[in-house]
This record gives sequence, C-alpha cells and structure tokens, in this order.
Amino acid sequence: MEFLQIASLLIVLAGVFGAINYLFFKLPSSIGILVVALLASLAILLLELLLPQTSMAETVQTVVRSVDFSDALLEGMLGLLLFAGALHVKLDDLRAQWLPVFLMATIGVGLSTLVVGVGFSWITGMPLMIALVFGALISPTDPVAVLGVLKEAALPKSLETKIAGESLFNDGVGYVVYLVLVGLAFGTTGHGEATHDGGGLADAAKLFVVEAGGGALLGLVLGYLTFRVMRRIDDYSLEVLITLGLAFGGYELAVALHVSAPIMAVCAGLLIGEVGAKHGMSEETRKYVDAFWKLIDEILNAVLFLMIGFEIFLVVFDTTTVLAGLAAVALALIARLVAVSVPLLVLRPFSDDDVPGVIPIMTWGGLKGGISVALALALPESEWKTVILTATYLVVIFSIIVQGLTVKRLAMRVGREPELM
Repeated sequence: MEFLQIASLLIVLAGVFGAINYLFFKLPSSIGILVVALLASLAILLLELLLPQTSMAETVQTVVRSVDFSDALLEGMLGLLLFAGALHVKLDDLRAQWLPVFLMATIGVGLSTLVVGVGFSWITGMPLMIALVFGALISPTDPVAVLGVLKEAALPKSLETKIAGESLFNDGVGYVVYLVLVGLAFGTTGHGEATHDGGGLADAAKLFVVEAGGGALLGLVLGYLTFRVMRRIDDYSLEVLITLGLAFGGYELAVALHVSAPIMAVCAGLLIGEVGAKHGMSEETRKYVDAFWKLIDEILNAVLFLMIGFEIFLVVFDTTTVLAGLAAVALALIARLVAVSVPLLVLRPFSDDDVPGVIPIMTWGGLKGGISVALALALPESEWKTVILTATYLVVIFSIIVQGLTVKRLAMRVGREPELM
C-alpha cells in the first residue's frame, strides 16, 4: 500500500473506533480505541478459525506488515508526541521537582533495566545481555496515557509534574540505554552500524554521553534559534508552522547526527513552551500553538493506540512465549516499584514535599506504550526476538488496559488533596 493509503486507513479506523468507544464503551479515548482495535483483531482471528477459506486474517496481517510500526513511531510520531508533551510542562513546576524527576529518569531507568534483565534471564534462560536489552526497552513509560486518565483525580501539582517530567525524560534515557545495550549484545550501534572490536564498556559509555548530551544540546540550540526567529514574527499561522518544522526537522537532524532524537524533542519543547511562549509569542499565537499541539497529541495517540491493537497479528503466541510474557508483566511491575521507590525514599529525608500515595500511584501509573513495542520490533533478528516481542506486547496491553483503567480509582483513593473545610 502507498503511504497516503496507509495514512488514510489509519485515520479512518481511528475515527470509527473512537466513535464506537464514545458511544458504547465510554472508556478514556486512547485506551478505548486500543480496546476496540483488539476486539476487532480477535474477531478477525476467530472468523478465520471458523471460516478458513476467507483468509481475512492473512489479508489483515499483510496490511499490518506493510506499516513499519517501528519506523513510523521512532522516526516520526515519537518526536511530535514528546515535543507536544514537553510544550505543556512548565519549567517552573519542573524546576521545583527536578531532582526526583532526574533520579527516576536516570537511576530509575537503570534499576528497572537491571531488575527486569536479571529476572527475565533467570526465568527464560536468555543470555543476560539480551535480557538487559529487554529490560531497557520495557522501562520507558507513556506520559500521555496516564495523565489522560488522571485528569479528574485532583492530584497535587507536584505529583502531576513528577509523572509528566519523569515520563518525558525516561523515554529518551531508556532509548539511549537500549541503543548502548543493543551494541553490546548484538554488535551494532543501534543505528545499524557495526561496532569496533574491543570497544566494550568504554565505547558504550561514550555512546551514552554523546547520544544523551548531544540530544539535549541540539534541542536547546534549535529551540533557542527558533525562539529568536519567532520573536520577530507576529503571525500565528506561520508561528504554528515554525514549531511544527522544529519538531519534524529537529528530530530528523538528531537522527542524522546520531544523537538522541527523543531528548532533543523534549528539550526543544520545554524551551519553546516556557521561554518561547512568554517572550516570543503574542497571546493569540499562544492560544493557537497550544490548541494545535493538543490536537496533534490527541490524534497521534489515537493512531498509535490503534496500531498497537493491530500489532497482535505480528505476535507469536505459544505456551513458551505466553508464560514468558506473564512473567514479564510481574517483573515490569516489580521493576517499576524499585525505579520509583528507591529515588523517592532516598530524597524523603531532605524534602518537605510529602505527597500522599506518590509511590503506589507512580508505580501503578507507569504505563508502557508504543515505544516499547517499536523497540522490540526494531531488534536485530535472533532466536530470542519472538519471546521478547510477545513479552513486550503482553506487558504493554496489560499496562494500558488493566493499569490504565484502574489507576484513576487508586489515585482518587490514596492521592487526592484533602478538601478544605
């Protein structure tokens, strides 16, 4: 299928499934679209089982394979989603929570990778280095999914900032850790290039610094240059177009320069959302930019969750992979608890920001999303790729549906601010 045909099909299905969810299921928008897509996929598989002559499942599988989910997300959608998310996080709020956000997005990702990797290697017999790659790809969380279902939970601002900030940055850090570990496990850099013999941990550390630091620097430089241009312009349609160019062009430039494109998108979005909005835009432009990126955010998430629902046709389900997937669900929750609780408990004696229920809410609210599936699909071919892909898919589906539909209830029970008398 041609690109325009694929894009048209995805938009049409997202709209149809969104309407079905709104009229009948009434679930949060993105989760509802995922549920409807999964039900449609299972219905097609059941129909194929009952009427094998229809070959419907094979046809759908062919269409799904024609959409490179990994490229579509990692080379396009992810930059827009992270830029949009960062655009709406205020630097003043983030500055107040920078230390817990920093520790959870760095040390937390490392602890999560280690817990999942060691546990998954022990359970499945997978080589430790490959299991650590799985730990890295399953560690990032999806800020949009959880914040969308927590809107009505009346959480303290500091907790919302922790959730949003940590999720934005752990996507970028998790991606860099994934690239480093792929290089160590499979002998490639993660950009498809072979590593040099004897590089080992020194090359891996260098890659991490270059990817993460280079991505942050590029995002700040491009964001600042864009801000300087926007200060000289007072045309809301052109300024919206400029921000879109920054998100698209900056992401592709980061990919070309082999620095972290997700971290670039977050840093550029934070700078434009704070400095650019205050000093480079008129009130009218701010309203249009804000509305435009909120709409982009909603549309892309609808399409992303739709695609996740149909990726079931590329997953192999047998006793071995399903049992490994169920074990991975438990490991992912344990790892998330460790990743959240260790930094927060270390900081507790030095902080007066004692928000009720922060550890259980952030643990259960650490929803996994499309980036984990995309990274699993992008792995080099090996005997363990099928196990990793199935385990990743089951973790993501459990996370989005089970955790996503219950985290609001948990938050309202243990994390709401007390009502004033």
